[in-house]
Amino acid sequence: MTSKLEQLRAWTTVVSDTGDMESIRAFKPTDATTNPSLILKAAEMPAYARLVDEAIVWGSKRGASVGEVTDRIAINFGSELTKIVPGRVSTEVDADLSFDTEGMVAKAKSLIAAYKERGVGHEHILIKLASTWEGVQAARRLQAEGIDCNMTLAFSLAQAIAAGDAKAFLLSPFVGRILDWHVKAGGGPYTPETDPGVQSVRTIYAYYKTYGVKTVVMGASFRNTGEIEALAGCDRLTISPQLLEALSKDEGVLTRRLDPAHPGPAPAKVAMDEKTFRWMLNEDQMATEKLSDGIRLFAHDLEKLRSMVQQRLAKAA
Repeated sequence: MTSKLEQLRAWTTVVSDTGDMESIRAFKPTDATTNPSLILKAAEMPAYARLVDEAIVWGSKRGASVGEVTDRIAINFGSELTKIVPGRVSTEVDADLSFDTEGMVAKAKSLIAAYKERGVGHEHILIKLASTWEGVQAARRLQAEGIDCNMTLAFSLAQAIAAGDAKAFLLSPFVGRILDWHVKAGGGPYTPETDPGVQSVRTIYAYYKTYGVKTVVMGASFRNTGEIEALAGCDRLTISPQLLEALSKDEGVLTRRLDPAHPGPAPAKVAMDEKTFRWMLNEDQMATEKLSDGIRLFAHDLEKLRSMVQQRLAKAA
């Protein structure tokens, strides 16, 4: 028997959810995605000290700002990842710009330009934006200019519909964080079939396929292999090295659960505008809290990275 990981690849594009390049080489995903938390973790690993060191030296010589140096660290990691994966690498816009459409657009263009200087074309990059209303509007503008976007921190159908309307390239529903909220709220115990994160992705998938929305559905933030198996057949799944390893060692039979030809029942089509988006999100306590928590977490880890860079720049001065 082939492993469940290999069986999954027959229906789903496998994406590695890490900044650790050695694990990416080991499991050979098609795409790779990072975020501020993953970049911070990888930046603290001795194996990647050279990528941080290069950015510090570059910044010190040019009198660059802390933000410019942290951007360069992200670009250093992203550029290395493009040498390993054949598909796309996702790079995230600063979390503290999550409610600033103009700021997100400007940062996205700056990141794309930095990649171009490395010889990495925009067709190899996805710009990650928080799935706020402002993030969706930034995606609308960027997509119109040919810059593909990955809408991250997605927890609700409202966010999914808005992202689809904006013609975002990809949406990342956070399966595990949805489960976390419901468990903390006293729900469960859950099986892979009743897992609220799994059900959320299935609903979004059915909506997109039923109404011809082209945005790619990429389940993310998994807590166990059961969640992944329950979404086998989803357009893409971004998976941590630990869960990729578990799937690679499991030679059981994997059953396809999602199929665009038979997407299952879809919710009624929604005419989305800002008022409707904000109301639907407000009425979803889990999505409201997890979106807020996610932005704060990424902003916190980005600030830790900035503090490290500031200390390193001061020593190099």
